Amino acid sequence: MRLTAKLLISAYAQGIFPMGVDGVLQWFDPDPRAIIPLDTFHIPKTLAQLCRRGTFEIRINEAFREVLHACADRKDGSWITDEIIRAYVRLHRLGVAHSVECWRRGKLAGGLYGVALGGAFFGESMFHHERDASKVALVALVHRMRERGYTLLDTQFLTDHLARFGALEIPRRTYLRRLNGALQVSCRFVD
Repeated sequence: MRLTAKLLISAYAQGIFPMGVDGVLQWFDPDPRAIIPLDTFHIPKTLAQLCRRGTFEIRINEAFREVLHACADRKDGSWITDEIIRAYVRLHRLGVAHSVECWRRGKLAGGLYGVALGGAFFGESMFHHERDASKVALVALVHRMRERGYTLLDTQFLTDHLARFGALEIPRRTYLRRLNGALQVSCRFVD
């Protein structure tokens, strides 16, 4: 089965997402599901200070493909296969997949990418070349989501890293209820 944009959009709308496992594409629908509630998003004090200093310039969608490749370039292996990269580049061209980037001195220092449907943003992966750059990108993402009326930030799985920002797990049925509500909201990630 080819990983088309139509298939990906349909899957996300049902709470399902792909990952490469040992180079083979597999579909996931975890129970429980991890989210970051936008109203209780926590920014650690030192990170808030870093954001206020403006060390990084935030850009949106300027280097989408580079963000994908940086997220895939991990020493411990990656779930981001070449097929996934091609499919998400197509989603980006359709205005559905987006990157939030941190730049410093003209170079990409870190960022994240994900998929936006309705009032939901499905965070896929983060990377950093400079310390805290991916965290600053996450803060920028949440700020943008709040500002534009988004209601659901899906992080798929709970990690210790995301828990520091207030991520939590909810049962799949609760997640699907929130997802269905978010899909009814009309939001624009970019103008």
